[in-house]
Amino acid sequence: MKRRILLAGAASTVLAVALSAGTAWAQQTVKIGAVAPKTGPLAAGAAVTHWPNIQLWAHQVNERGGLKMKDGSRRKVEIIEYDDRTNPGETIKAVERLATQDNADFIIAPYSTGLNVAAAPVYAKHGYPQITATSITDKIPELTKRYHSIFFALGSTTGLAGSVADVLGKMHREGKIGKRIAMVNVADAFGIEIAESARAAFKKAGMELVFDRSYPLGTQDVSPIVKAAKAANPDAFIAWSYPPDTFALTEQAKIEGLNVKAFYTAVATAFPAYGGKFGKSVEGHLGAGGVNLESPDIKAYFDAHKKITGKAPDFWASAVTYASLQVLEQSIEAVGLDRKAVIDHINKSTFNTVMGPWKFVNQSIEKYWTVGQWQGGAFHGVASTGLPGAKPAIVKAGW
Repeated sequence: MKRRILLAGAASTVLAVALSAGTAWAQQTVKIGAVAPKTGPLAAGAAVTHWPNIQLWAHQVNERGGLKMKDGSRRKVEIIEYDDRTNPGETIKAVERLATQDNADFIIAPYSTGLNVAAAPVYAKHGYPQITATSITDKIPELTKRYHSIFFALGSTTGLAGSVADVLGKMHREGKIGKRIAMVNVADAFGIEIAESARAAFKKAGMELVFDRSYPLGTQDVSPIVKAAKAANPDAFIAWSYPPDTFALTEQAKIEGLNVKAFYTAVATAFPAYGGKFGKSVEGHLGAGGVNLESPDIKAYFDAHKKITGKAPDFWASAVTYASLQVLEQSIEAVGLDRKAVIDHINKSTFNTVMGPWKFVNQSIEKYWTVGQWQGGAFHGVASTGLPGAKPAIVKAGW
């Protein structure tokens, strides 16, 4: 196996892992494009959830000798990476370039809801399957009706927000917390949409929204937000946040002494670095996602991720991202490099993944983790849409 590093413009890097023998190097590989942030506000999240799983998957595929083609031969994968700088316009340009100039056989879905939605028309135009692993939206029916090539694995905003409301409502009915909620959200596609779903869900669960504010993507100083939320005297704090603000909001809440019995932040709460930074003070913190840490497949995946990438995966979308690559691999090995055939295969088949059996129904996975919680130094799933292994939620006891 030979590793080659090629430059394809200032904003991109090509990482190629391929066979060293033979005269037609490009013909011996399956070219897989990858577009996601390496810079910009979402780079930290992609660095945990997105890029390491591509590295792990490519390593494992090539270590096995490559993808097994229908004729019995094997072809190693070549990963072509582009940094979209957390800019939808750059995502679109990079996907277009992969399709028309790099002639990628397949292109891995981008990172985040907004970047996936922005790029969906380009994937569809060129006939590439887009298996999203980090996109949460209630527009799934609309998008799947419009684009036969897009698939969703992480769930909907209604599913995620509804589960948070269910968890808090149950804790309230049991007398563990009051009903007053302070809610904030990042003002991008993910945050705006899920906050809208949450308003209705909290009301239905018998909870009272006493503070409701959004903040721009990339906000550096969150102290005014936390101070205002604290002044509303809430029993629970909910933030539909991205990684930088998840860390910032938590740190500021600790400084301000925002003492609530239910504290929820969204993306990055499941990151090992979150537990590492805040230590025992995150005990009882709720967040998006979760995993069943008792699953043998998840245990094996965590071990392999740590061994190959040198870092631990997160406790939510990392495994979903890896599972999406398993779907792509199994489909290619079943039907070959015909992208239309791969899309049809994804629509019709059941896949063996680290998340358990996956079957896309109307181009979406119906069973997924929705709420996790830090308990005893790990982030466990406490609510899902039908997956086994959930732990009961506990009350946060101070900082």
